[in-house]
Amino acid sequence: MRGAGGTEGGIGRFFLGLIMMIVGGYLFLHNITVSTGFGFGYRLFDFGGFGITSGYVLIPFLFGVGIIFYNSHNFLGWILAIGSLAMLAVGGITQTHFQLRHMTAFELITILVLLVGGVGLFFSSLRQSKSVL
Repeated sequence: MRGAGGTEGGIGRFFLGLIMMIVGGYLFLHNITVSTGFGFGYRLFDFGGFGITSGYVLIPFLFGVGIIFYNSHNFLGWILAIGSLAMLAVGGITQTHFQLRHMTAFELITILVLLVGGVGLFFSSLRQSKSVL
């Protein structure tokens, strides 16, 4: 009978590694705080020392939408609308901040051992095991 991945690596190691990876990954992601400074009035970009806020980005978007409704075949309207939406998306992504919550060294080491140890066990189960007599 073949084990995990069609090899003789071991089904027990496969499931133990998978469980450790899932638990470690969950605990790691659970301890990350995501915050953003995105909103109207916050700077998205700096252009020549002048901060461009998300409200300023909507001005060309509105002109683009107006041009599209007037003549949907006008290339300039599509460029303005799509470019403004792209700038809003990039600005929102660049304003996103990830931060680990306060935790003790023991908690962090436990999470990392579960995560990285699970990855190691999982991948070691996918290769042939060398039987030693």
